Amino acid sequence: MIRRRAFLVSTLLATLVTGCASGEGTAAPAAGALRLDYAYYNPLSLVVRKQGWLEQELSAKGTKVTWVLSAGSNKANENLRAETIDVGSTAGAAALQARANGTAIKAIEVYSRPEWAALVVAKTSSITGIAGLKGRKVAATKGTDPYFFLLQSLHEAKLTGADVEVVNLQHADGKTALERGDVDAWAGLDPLMAQSQIDAGSKLIYRNPAFTSYGFLNAREAFIKDHPDLVQSVVNAYEKARAWIGAHPDETVTLLAEEAKLSPEIAKLVLTERTKTEISPVPGPEQRAVLERILPILVEENQVRSADEARAALDSLFDPAFAEKAHAS
Repeated sequence: MIRRRAFLVSTLLATLVTGCASGEGTAAPAAGALRLDYAYYNPLSLVVRKQGWLEQELSAKGTKVTWVLSAGSNKANENLRAETIDVGSTAGAAALQARANGTAIKAIEVYSRPEWAALVVAKTSSITGIAGLKGRKVAATKGTDPYFFLLQSLHEAKLTGADVEVVNLQHADGKTALERGDVDAWAGLDPLMAQSQIDAGSKLIYRNPAFTSYGFLNAREAFIKDHPDLVQSVVNAYEKARAWIGAHPDETVTLLAEEAKLSPEIAKLVLTERTKTEISPVPGPEQRAVLERILPILVEENQVRSADEARAALDSLFDPAFAEKAHAS
């Protein structure tokens, strides 16, 4: 019995040694999946998905790429929080709010500087400015840039969120509610907003590009820690898409029109007049300055759990290393 046990132990040790030796110098297996979103408000995501760059790069490594449509920043944050996607695109203010309220995400890329939000009324409305919204019904998607745009606009006019009746609808439903006359105004989001302008004659009564908080590409902290190589691949693909858009403006208009089922006229309005993609992808001082201005409003309007958590979230939101590396190359 003693000899048999000694034989088994020696055999086990030999197996372990052999296994360790055979594994020396080999790379760890690639992640099995990369799940990321695409959105009509994020033209870079449409290009990356259409061109199939990530699939081409990662399929050989055994990584499956899955795309999920985000209907708004709130949906992207919901999916990040539920861990059904690893990388998602939101507005900057939405990313800050999510992190302040406990969603463990980091901003890894700035994909655009858009003027994608404004306050919209129907063609026949007599409302001409922010003050006229007092006591009225305003459709908005809470947790998204148009909603934060609405709050900032109200504060600009010495009003608060309590001075209007916010009807919480997803962006497409807000557009429909406005055009049907169910609400008096809508905190709109492109490309739906441009579509309502051109097709239904809706009017933008207040615009302010300074109130929009950039487009942020965010990743789950755990995913960044476990798969930094995949995060870098995503950011690299985004920078490839940025260059592609600069070289193929007409094709980009066609792509947005096809994906979002828009007329070329609407897609061109969104991309050429209200979306800047030729910007630095590195999240930094410019984006922080915008969020610094929005943060007190988020606190005052009870959109975050506490001022201290919001401040801590802003201090830790950015992870610029991936964009810095991609931008440098």
